[in-house]
Amino acid sequence: MNEQQQLIKEAVYNRKGDFFTGLKSVMQINSVKAKEVDGAPFGQGAKDAVLKALEIAKSMGFETKMVNNAMGYAQWGNDNEDYIGVVGHLDVVTEGTGWDYEPFDLTEDDGILYGRGVLDNKGPIMSNLYALSVLKELGIKNNKTVRIVFGSDEESGSADIPMYLAAEKAPAYGYTPDCKYPAVYGERGVVGFDIVTTFSDNSLSQVKEFSGNFDRSSVPDTLKVELSNGSIVELSGKRAPSNAPEMGENVITLFALKDQTEELLTGELHEYMSWLATSFHDKHSGEGVGATFSDEDSGSLQLTPYELKLENNQAILSISIRYPISATEEDVISAITENLFQNSEINVTRRMASTVFDKTHPMINIMSDIYETCTGLDGTPVTTTGATYARSMPNIIAFGPSFPGQKGIAHNKNEWMTVDDLMKNMEIYTLTLAELIK
Repeated sequence: MNEQQQLIKEAVYNRKGDFFTGLKSVMQINSVKAKEVDGAPFGQGAKDAVLKALEIAKSMGFETKMVNNAMGYAQWGNDNEDYIGVVGHLDVVTEGTGWDYEPFDLTEDDGILYGRGVLDNKGPIMSNLYALSVLKELGIKNNKTVRIVFGSDEESGSADIPMYLAAEKAPAYGYTPDCKYPAVYGERGVVGFDIVTTFSDNSLSQVKEFSGNFDRSSVPDTLKVELSNGSIVELSGKRAPSNAPEMGENVITLFALKDQTEELLTGELHEYMSWLATSFHDKHSGEGVGATFSDEDSGSLQLTPYELKLENNQAILSISIRYPISATEEDVISAITENLFQNSEINVTRRMASTVFDKTHPMINIMSDIYETCTGLDGTPVTTTGATYARSMPNIIAFGPSFPGQKGIAHNKNEWMTVDDLMKNMEIYTLTLAELIK
């Protein structure tokens, strides 16, 4: 680390208290997507979080702007130039249950910070705002315009991006601090679909209720099944992000397995549960349905059944898949179609093709060098199973905030990030921006 970088690093850690105070004020706002109200397309809370970030940015001396009530930005530099964009989001997923700390706050306990959004994504995007402020206060020469862009709908489909691009040009290049390290040059394809199965007998009448905490973003971990004979089956699994299914225990497949061992059901529904257990229980790479796609750069396909509906003489199994950049949606759907249960069809509900950024771009070289300097770890760019703003905002990639080995934290109860890791993020981002603006 050279003399200027050491000076910047010291300034970063001197801003710790100020940074945590500002972050706390943003985290205390419940910014879960809510019903549209006048002037707030994704709910008042999501907009209020953006406005609070802009208020902080304005106090730092940055130019600020709210764009179509959907995204806001803090800018340092000439408005007429192309700009480097750092694009993050202040909306969060629902808090869920079982927290040991107040979800909508920033709580430090034994060196760990807790709160919804501390990792995904309030902590990282606010660290970039403070990183830019550090450079400004140090008088670092800025030859490039930089915008820190705060979104309000990333968790629900990124509908805020088109609203931003309708009024503003896209960044020339940049990043979103909403994934992992090192630099993520490719995001694997995503496809979601329903497998709709129609039963020819009356076996579905055996189930009066089939309900759980079904959400596309997570492995389901609670299930209640009420059978027509009066018995009730309640199962608990382990919640995990849908792009890390191996870290969870899926109650849908657990129930299917339980039916096989205890014969809870009969007829076609029992046969269906046998297929479901055989095809999906602890088979997260598509091996149970013939979809074993993989490549050296982006690894294996990942598959998560996240919801099962039993109604109107049909079973509707909803599945989320991330597939490697060398495969296509057509490859995946074709393979699974050949391994369906009888009288079944696939209806696609969500699709995002793989995205790939030039690994030789100067920005990625800078990111790799800074990451290695700050951590001593390998900075070779990677791919991800996640879906970030990089799929919707042109010319950006994901960069941080999670370090290797850190998975399954963001959407769970007691979402956390260590003080050291959050400050290390701010260090990495400040030094990266210092190089990018030269």
